[in-house]
Amino acid sequence: MKLILASATALMMASTAMAQTQTTLTVANWLPPAHPLVSEVIVPMTEQITEATGGTVQTTILPAPLGPPAAHFDFAVNGVADITFGVQGYNPGRFTTTNLAELPFLSDSAEATSVAYWRVFEDQLIDAGEYDQVKVLGVFTHGPGEIFMKEADASSADVLKGAKLRVGGGIVHEVATTLGAVPVEGPSSKAYELLSQGVADGILFPYESVNFFKLIPQLDIGISVPGGLYNTSFYVVMNKAKWDSLSAEQQEQIDSVTGEALARMAGKMWDRADEKGVDAMDGQIAVSPATDTQLEAWTAALQPVIESKLGEMDEAGLDSAALYDAFKAEIATAEAELQ
Repeated sequence: MKLILASATALMMASTAMAQTQTTLTVANWLPPAHPLVSEVIVPMTEQITEATGGTVQTTILPAPLGPPAAHFDFAVNGVADITFGVQGYNPGRFTTTNLAELPFLSDSAEATSVAYWRVFEDQLIDAGEYDQVKVLGVFTHGPGEIFMKEADASSADVLKGAKLRVGGGIVHEVATTLGAVPVEGPSSKAYELLSQGVADGILFPYESVNFFKLIPQLDIGISVPGGLYNTSFYVVMNKAKWDSLSAEQQEQIDSVTGEALARMAGKMWDRADEKGVDAMDGQIAVSPATDTQLEAWTAALQPVIESKLGEMDEAGLDSAALYDAFKAEIATAEAELQ
């Protein structure tokens, strides 16, 4: 009887200790729950954190947005939420290191670009100090941004000249302007409205987004550009004080399922979503590869944009030429790993 009582007491003490040491992290979200970035990346990430920490770290994804997408980085900085994700380009002028990941003509694989981005970020970009106020759990990119328009001559090198194109944040605004288009600013959620009301003639988007935001009926042609005309950089970050409150063991466990593992998971998700987008366009949007004439013209036109974005990194004290070479080499390595 004494042995049973002692065992019960020990079990109760262990359960009490577990309850006392268990941490719950709040995760902010501004996208529809069905969006693949949420359902196939953020949700699995939270589950993996719980599993990796043996249940000592739990997560709760908040049911409603705390504010606009651009505010989410500061939500992590200020502890409004413990973990947030977003697009650096939604905060113009705040992040310079993202220039590297958003350049045109990088790769047709979001997985390769994302893995390469994380490797260069962890090795060098993080030293720029732009993320000193948070713990970075991951950075990655979506799939290559392509051209989608209403009726247009898909083979013309001047297809974008004078066209009103919906664009988001980051380098895509400069890409559109340089190629002669008129940028129309607006969040992704407003893209259907802009196209359906004739405010925009087209959009620069990855295949996934055209499909997810139900834009296919509004568009007639698509032009596939090798490596994309742009990429969009994303972050997943954690409040630093909350991170520091975790044990060294918990931190190591969380690191094991974030970082490159998170970048790869996100990249795979974007590639799958792009494939679904391409399939959904079949018979509805005439997608053709960019012609040699188009590629030659656009590559020449966008070279000054590339140099300008790299120059901004130099002004921030970075060696952009070395970073650009390292990034392209890592992309090649990551692409080879996918074979």
